[in-house]
Amino acid sequence: MTSQKHSEVQTSQKTTRCRNPFNNIKIFVLCHGFLQLSQLLLSGYLKSSISTIEKRFGLSSQTSGILASFNEIGNTVLIVFVSYFGCRVHRPRFIGFGALIVSTAGIFMCLPHFIMGPYEYDKSFASFSNNITDICQPKRPTISLSDEQCMTNINKQDSNVLSLLFMGQILLGIGGVPIQPFGISYIDDFASKRNSPLYIGILFAVTLMGPGLGFILGSAMLRYYVDIDKIPSDEIVLTLKDPRWIGAWWLGFIVASSLAAIAAIPYFFFPKEMPKEDADEKQVESKPSLLNEFKDNLAPKETLSLSKFIKVFPHVLLRTLKSPIFMLVVLAQSCMSAMVCGLATFMAKFLERQFSVTASFANLLIGSVNIPGAMAGIVVGGIIMKKFHLTPKQCGALCVMGLTLCVAVAFPLLFLGCSTQKFASPQNDYHGSSGIWQNVTNCSNKCSCSETAFNPICGSDGTEYISPCFAGCEQVNFDQKDNNVQNYTRCSCIHSPGSESSATPGSCGTGCYNLFLPFVILSCLAGTLASISQTPSFMLILRNVQPSDKSLAIGIQFMLLRILAWLPGPVMFGSVIDSTCVLWGKKCGKKAACQYYDNNLFRQRFIGLQLLFKVGAFIFFLATFFVLRYKEKKNVGQQEIENIQEIHKLTEKSPGC
Repeated sequence: MTSQKHSEVQTSQKTTRCRNPFNNIKIFVLCHGFLQLSQLLLSGYLKSSISTIEKRFGLSSQTSGILASFNEIGNTVLIVFVSYFGCRVHRPRFIGFGALIVSTAGIFMCLPHFIMGPYEYDKSFASFSNNITDICQPKRPTISLSDEQCMTNINKQDSNVLSLLFMGQILLGIGGVPIQPFGISYIDDFASKRNSPLYIGILFAVTLMGPGLGFILGSAMLRYYVDIDKIPSDEIVLTLKDPRWIGAWWLGFIVASSLAAIAAIPYFFFPKEMPKEDADEKQVESKPSLLNEFKDNLAPKETLSLSKFIKVFPHVLLRTLKSPIFMLVVLAQSCMSAMVCGLATFMAKFLERQFSVTASFANLLIGSVNIPGAMAGIVVGGIIMKKFHLTPKQCGALCVMGLTLCVAVAFPLLFLGCSTQKFASPQNDYHGSSGIWQNVTNCSNKCSCSETAFNPICGSDGTEYISPCFAGCEQVNFDQKDNNVQNYTRCSCIHSPGSESSATPGSCGTGCYNLFLPFVILSCLAGTLASISQTPSFMLILRNVQPSDKSLAIGIQFMLLRILAWLPGPVMFGSVIDSTCVLWGKKCGKKAACQYYDNNLFRQRFIGLQLLFKVGAFIFFLATFFVLRYKEKKNVGQQEIENIQEIHKLTEKSPGC
């Protein structure tokens, strides 16, 4: 009779599970993969459009670096607590609310486009259909606001823009806190032991894919003009290769935030607890693996109260920080993470400036080549560990070998790049590169040129001028087919022997595109080699802390990575990039986005800072290897002493001859 009732209960549970799809852990995994993809798509998209946001709102690279790292503030404060109190709350609902916050963050990030009005490129344009042309007109009246009024308007606009962008980043960090920890712990609780590693492996794969898709989305969106929603397409005269081109940076935020909002909906229908997958069947124990070990230690198993957690946390923190292996590995990971943050934020800008490629193409390259290369490195590192069953000392050796090869491959990147094109302007803010700059104050003083003009043209003398007016050009010629500017003539500042003093619209370019392919290949290979250390370094942490501290040690690890790398990394790279600026743009006398960089310095300092972090990671991994080797020798010696002592005891107990 009891058996029959038990059978009826099982049948009832199965029927209920079939009727309600939200009682199925497979559906949860599917929804969670989609949500993680949407979340990381949004954060990756920001980095893909950061250089465009710089140009649109006149930000320095240091400011954009602060913006890129700002989402870590809310995340850093909450991540450790969330890892411990997840089991006490309705996890799916918290994930759903987090997803809605992420969606709201995306909306905040795109709002500056709608409150700022149409994009104006410093009134430095020429069109067949209007009378405003950026050419030399000695008696042209200039109408402008007073400096005080102009500064008031600019400061108000900058304040509004930055407030919205930073608020969006804070919300993105807060909203992302519960998504991965709660999702992994929920799957661990209700999936079978046989399927749980597979489900979590799927989530990790999606985690790696998200940023890559974010850069690809950025590539697609930046092909559209920024004001595509405000002006007809036939009135857009700029092209993708024009230095003044601004892509529709805001459009991707709408796409990503919409996906996050859609992904949030199912979580409000999942139960707090669902029937265990295959609960009525005999569980098949899965073999030990790296993924199992990662999952078992990441999923929170303790349910401490807040007061107990506050009491135990300082003791566990101090005990964990006293571990030399833990600290050395975290410092090495911090060096690697800081490098990755700087690359993700500014690599597209670097490619634009060094090789004169468009922002769209640079993002496409990063999303389809560099990020998949890093993913491959992580996978290779895990495969090597699993196939050869590496000991901790061998894991340290693998990290050292990967970083050694990475530094060797990355070093030639210091020399693969272009020098700055020679350009002419009435001002020079940087006095270390006089060879690339030509003053045009005298030859254009008769022209009523706008101080904020930035409409680059390429003179027949091979020099790039910041505008036709500052080149002294008195005539503009239009193409009768599409009414776009064909060239500028009668330019008093251009001295071209044997030809007319003329110029064509657009930049002259850096002229070393032949180095682009070798640079991409070497940078991708260096990233792949560096990523090999990701899995073994993580396992070194798991294997060198006390079993009772592993869950919290992971929280401490990510907290330290945020403080030491993810927060300061983009800011450091942004400051280094700003230090190489040759000519800053101006708005009402205030410094705006940089217009020209010393490309040699840019490359040396940008790649040099990456190499510095890589060498730092190499040193910390090398120190880790020596500590592990010492511990291994000490353990072997101790084991030999114990064996000898045991032999002596047995000899003393045995009867004599």
